[in-house]
Amino acid sequence: MESRTDLIEDLMSRFPHVPREAVIKEDLLRGGLAFDDAALTDNENGDVKPKSYFIFSFDHRTLPELGEAALRRPPEEIVLTGGPYGLRRTVVSVRTNPSSPYRVKPDADGRLMLFLEGRAIAEVGLPPMPDYYRHTLANGKQVMEVAPSIQWGYLIYLTVFRVCQYFGAKEECQYCDINHNWRQHKAAGRPYTGVKPVDEVLEALAIIDRHDTLKTSTAYTLTGGSVTSQVGGKTEADFYGQYAQAIEERFPGRWIGKVVAQALPRADVQRFHDYGIRIYHPNYEVWDKRLFELYCPGKERYVGREEWHRRILESAEVFGPRNVIPNFVAGIEMAEPFGFTTVDEAIDSTAEGLQYFMSRGITPRFTTWCPEPTTPLGKTNPNGAPLEYHIRLLETYRATMEANGLTSPPGYGPAGAGKAVFSVSSFMDSLPAEE
Repeated sequence: MESRTDLIEDLMSRFPHVPREAVIKEDLLRGGLAFDDAALTDNENGDVKPKSYFIFSFDHRTLPELGEAALRRPPEEIVLTGGPYGLRRTVVSVRTNPSSPYRVKPDADGRLMLFLEGRAIAEVGLPPMPDYYRHTLANGKQVMEVAPSIQWGYLIYLTVFRVCQYFGAKEECQYCDINHNWRQHKAAGRPYTGVKPVDEVLEALAIIDRHDTLKTSTAYTLTGGSVTSQVGGKTEADFYGQYAQAIEERFPGRWIGKVVAQALPRADVQRFHDYGIRIYHPNYEVWDKRLFELYCPGKERYVGREEWHRRILESAEVFGPRNVIPNFVAGIEMAEPFGFTTVDEAIDSTAEGLQYFMSRGITPRFTTWCPEPTTPLGKTNPNGAPLEYHIRLLETYRATMEANGLTSPPGYGPAGAGKAVFSVSSFMDSLPAEE
């Protein structure tokens, strides 16, 4: 059996046009990494920005199984540089896996390093605690709880509804642990506000605006679980729209406003735009028709795949194609027992979806699948998808984008290896840097 080092070096040599930084980043995202106790942070009282669990767990174990990492949180992200592969600055979202062959720990000289199978392969930088995290709302809530930031401070992530109304085996997306993540934080006694009041969000943003003097935070994302009936007497568009309206009235133009919601009817989408939202993410999750029906049963039941796609195209008439950026979960195409059994088949399917949207000027993006253990697909696929799938996807994504004359989507920070800050996928690292 080849070692993980053999695997990544083989892929680096076979796919030289994919940055080697992306090969390691994708492997960390799909399989996680471990932390020595000496590398863990002191939660909100330390000098390192801790993991906020901003929507999903993005862990390979439940909180009770993480040991010290559940008591002293790992960092939100790490940045990798140097080492034997000469890595350029690479920002990686932290997905904790105590059994990973990757481990963050100090070396003999006390430098924090990333080790793979016992060999140091990169220096590790930790995100500094932002000044705004050191302040609390008037009611004592932490800014990190109400308005955490990710992507090295670029994006404020506003999960204003922490659960999803697609509930149970017949409705929940089969790779998604939003509802379990809510339950495990409540069981652990952690603060985890289910519905964030508008005034608390505004107060947290005011603290960020006041203390983020360098204007590192550039965008915000409004999101949360799907609403199939109502929340607080409001339908999905009105529920999320109230936050957009309030934020844009209070802080006009301060941040790029983005919303992740279902693929909604045009009138609802128009209201988002009218409130000041500039980027819309109606995530299509997986392209293949059979897999969409199996893995997204709630979305299939309430909207349906064909209608979902029709609404995505229609929303481009409101926002402009460049500003409609639907996400898919890269890797679930190969999840057993229903997924494709070869990388070729999975890539062909995903490429068909990319071409469908990119040929119409819409640029999807993707999140690298983390097989969380409480989800049906995570339970049956603890190792996720093959690393080769993820590397070939990066190659296919860039080729399809270039063939359609598109450039990196807005609202994700800079593109290019050594410059990208998008942390839950390497697609921005793998695109050409823009001058």
